[in-house]
Amino acid sequence: MTINCGHIQIAMSIPAAVFKAQCLKLMEQVEKTRQPVIITKHGRPVAQLAPVPPVASALFGYMKDTLKIRGDIMAPIDEKWSALSGDEDALYRRRPQKARARHK
Repeated sequence: MTINCGHIQIAMSIPAAVFKAQCLKLMEQVEKTRQPVIITKHGRPVAQLAPVPPVASALFGYMKDTLKIRGDIMAPIDEKWSALSGDEDALYRRRPQKARARHK
Protein backbone atom coordinates (compact mmCIF):
# COMPACT_ATOMS: atom_id res chain seq x y z
CA MET A 1 0.00 0.00 0.00
CA THR A 2 1.30 3.47 -0.86
CA ILE A 3 0.29 6.70 0.88
CA ASN A 4 0.41 9.72 -1.41
CA CYS A 5 -0.52 13.19 -0.05
CA GLY A 6 -2.90 11.71 2.49
CA HIS A 7 -4.71 9.57 -0.07
CA ILE A 8 -4.36 5.80 0.19
CA GLN A 9 -3.57 4.03 -3.06
CA ILE A 10 -3.28 0.29 -3.53
CA ALA A 11 0.01 -0.36 -5.31
CA MET A 12 0.57 -3.57 -7.22
CA SER A 13 3.58 -5.52 -5.94
CA ILE A 14 5.55 -7.84 -8.24
CA PRO A 15 8.79 -9.82 -7.96
CA ALA A 16 11.86 -8.51 -9.80
CA ALA A 17 11.93 -11.52 -12.16
CA VAL A 18 8.35 -10.81 -13.29
CA PHE A 19 9.18 -7.13 -13.69
CA LYS A 20 12.17 -8.00 -15.87
CA ALA A 21 10.01 -10.18 -18.12
CA GLN A 22 7.08 -7.73 -18.39
CA CYS A 23 8.78 -4.34 -18.02
CA LEU A 24 7.34 -2.63 -21.12
CA LYS A 25 3.83 -3.93 -20.43
CA LEU A 26 4.02 -2.67 -16.83
CA MET A 27 5.28 0.74 -17.95
CA GLU A 28 2.25 1.10 -20.24
CA GLN A 29 -0.05 0.00 -17.41
CA VAL A 30 1.42 2.57 -15.00
CA GLU A 31 1.06 5.30 -17.61
CA LYS A 32 -2.56 4.34 -18.26
CA THR A 33 -3.74 3.72 -14.67
CA ARG A 34 -1.42 6.28 -12.93
CA GLN A 35 -0.96 3.67 -10.15
CA PRO A 36 2.58 2.79 -8.97
CA VAL A 37 4.08 -0.71 -9.09
CA ILE A 38 6.30 -1.94 -6.24
CA ILE A 39 9.16 -4.22 -7.31
CA THR A 40 10.30 -6.74 -4.71
CA LYS A 41 13.31 -8.99 -4.21
CA HIS A 42 12.73 -11.98 -1.95
CA GLY A 43 9.52 -10.32 -0.73
CA ARG A 44 11.22 -7.03 0.25
CA PRO A 45 10.29 -3.85 -1.64
CA VAL A 46 13.38 -2.50 -3.42
CA ALA A 47 12.04 -0.17 -6.12
CA GLN A 48 8.92 1.57 -7.33
CA LEU A 49 7.75 2.22 -10.88
CA ALA A 50 5.65 5.37 -10.63
CA PRO A 51 3.99 7.66 -13.17
CA VAL A 52 5.69 10.92 -14.07
CA PRO A 53 3.87 13.85 -12.43
CA PRO A 54 2.09 16.19 -14.85
CA VAL A 55 4.12 19.14 -16.06
CA ALA A 56 3.12 22.35 -14.31
CA SER A 57 1.71 25.00 -16.58
CA ALA A 58 3.55 28.26 -17.05
CA LEU A 59 3.30 30.70 -14.18
CA PHE A 60 2.64 33.64 -16.51
CA GLY A 61 -1.06 33.78 -17.38
CA TYR A 62 -2.21 30.85 -15.21
CA MET A 63 -5.09 32.93 -13.79
CA LYS A 64 -6.39 34.05 -17.20
CA ASP A 65 -10.20 34.06 -17.37
CA THR A 66 -10.59 33.53 -13.59
CA LEU A 67 -11.57 37.12 -12.75
CA LYS A 68 -14.72 38.91 -13.75
CA ILE A 69 -14.80 42.71 -13.57
CA ARG A 70 -18.17 44.12 -12.59
CA GLY A 71 -18.91 47.80 -13.00
CA ASP A 72 -16.65 50.68 -13.89
CA ILE A 73 -13.24 50.24 -12.26
CA MET A 74 -11.89 53.51 -13.68
CA ALA A 75 -14.57 55.82 -12.27
CA PRO A 76 -13.65 57.85 -9.18
CA ILE A 77 -15.04 56.80 -5.83
CA ASP A 78 -16.61 59.06 -3.20
CA GLU A 79 -14.31 57.93 -0.41
CA LYS A 80 -11.38 60.17 0.48
CA TRP A 81 -7.95 58.60 0.01
CA SER A 82 -6.15 58.43 3.36
CA ALA A 83 -2.73 59.07 1.78
CA LEU A 84 -3.92 62.52 0.69
CA SER A 85 -5.68 63.39 3.93
CA GLY A 86 -2.66 62.60 6.14
CA ASP A 87 -4.45 60.00 8.28
CA GLU A 88 -1.55 57.57 7.94
CA ASP A 89 1.38 59.92 8.55
CA ALA A 90 2.08 58.36 11.94
CA LEU A 91 2.65 54.99 10.29
CA TYR A 92 5.58 56.31 8.26
CA ARG A 93 7.51 58.17 10.96
CA ARG A 94 10.87 56.71 11.78
CA ARG A 95 11.24 55.26 15.23
CA PRO A 96 14.50 55.74 17.12
CA GLN A 97 16.70 52.68 16.79
CA LYS A 98 17.57 50.74 19.91
CA ALA A 99 21.20 50.18 20.80
CA ARG A 100 22.30 46.67 19.86
CA ALA A 101 24.17 44.48 22.30
CA ARG A 102 27.59 43.39 21.12
CA HIS A 103 28.46 39.72 21.22
CA LYS A 104 32.04 38.75 22.02
